[in-house]
Amino acid sequence: MTASITKPLDLMSNSQTAANLRLKDIVKSLPREVFLKNRAKAWTMLIVNVALVVLGYWALAIAPVYLLPILWIFVGTGLTGFFVIGHDCGHRSFANRHWVNDLVGHLMFLPLIYPFHAWRIYHNHHHKHTNKMGEDNAWQPWEPDSYADAGAPLQFFYRLIRGRFWWIGSIAHWAVLHFDWTKLQGKQREQVRFSSLFVIVGAAIGFPILFATVGFWGVVKFWLMPWLVYHFWMSTFTLVHHTTPDIIFEYPDEWNEAIAQLGGTVHCVYPGWVEFLCHDINVHIPHHISTAIPSYNLRMAHQIIKDKWGAIVPIQESRFSWELMKEITDKCHLYDDAKGYQSFAEFEASKH
Repeated sequence: MTASITKPLDLMSNSQTAANLRLKDIVKSLPREVFLKNRAKAWTMLIVNVALVVLGYWALAIAPVYLLPILWIFVGTGLTGFFVIGHDCGHRSFANRHWVNDLVGHLMFLPLIYPFHAWRIYHNHHHKHTNKMGEDNAWQPWEPDSYADAGAPLQFFYRLIRGRFWWIGSIAHWAVLHFDWTKLQGKQREQVRFSSLFVIVGAAIGFPILFATVGFWGVVKFWLMPWLVYHFWMSTFTLVHHTTPDIIFEYPDEWNEAIAQLGGTVHCVYPGWVEFLCHDINVHIPHHISTAIPSYNLRMAHQIIKDKWGAIVPIQESRFSWELMKEITDKCHLYDDAKGYQSFAEFEASKH
């Protein structure tokens, strides 16, 4: 497959319309049915996902060693589907009752050792401030001055996760951001503490049992390798969702919510089996227009948005491939307000 990236955003011909565009205008243009929750679809999605992951674990238990990499990819991708279901729960688009969303979200996140409420709170911040410099907390690029001022260890790690080791980025994000409830206040602090302790206690019970029953290799085979595959997809999806050389980041005084969500979010096409196991999470533009749209309605909403608004703010579309990831990890390193994305090589050359 080859990368297929749209042309740079050209808002000049529609500048007046784009400047006045409001997110609520886009939301109001969508038919009511894209927001409707379907209990049968939601629970069928969950049951099928759990069944496929259980099937994958059974196969891991009996498969010869040479088949393990294929099964790790299958199980890890299925666990990414767990995350997407929890993602719907975090946005309250899985069920109508909050306690159902919270219960399902915690259970789906448990095998991933991911604190549900911490993710929900920080992820909603990302939605509120998408592609806003200084505010967005999901793969926001560093500015050249910030990079220059960082110490050598931080520079090294940043170069690592913006380059060929992008796939470990979400592990750092998970570990650094989601277990510290002291940064929050009131109800949010209590929720994050509960979610953190829930997965910590779960891990404290689960890992010794797993180690006692299947040994060190069993922990690697049944948990670590699928977990790393999950983080590969987590890192890849979230990086690609808002990153091409053409994507614009704006500072708060120039930021337009509608343009950021519509023109700063990427629709990426993945192989069909990935789309199925991950519940169309990469049909991502409608999700940023409204988090109330359930995952099984994203494709319908995407086509409507593209038809109605694509002439005003060009829709960013790509196809997953090594060429796409190479382009992103070769070019999208630092962000300059005047020049846009700048590679590390371009930054180094500019200093001489």
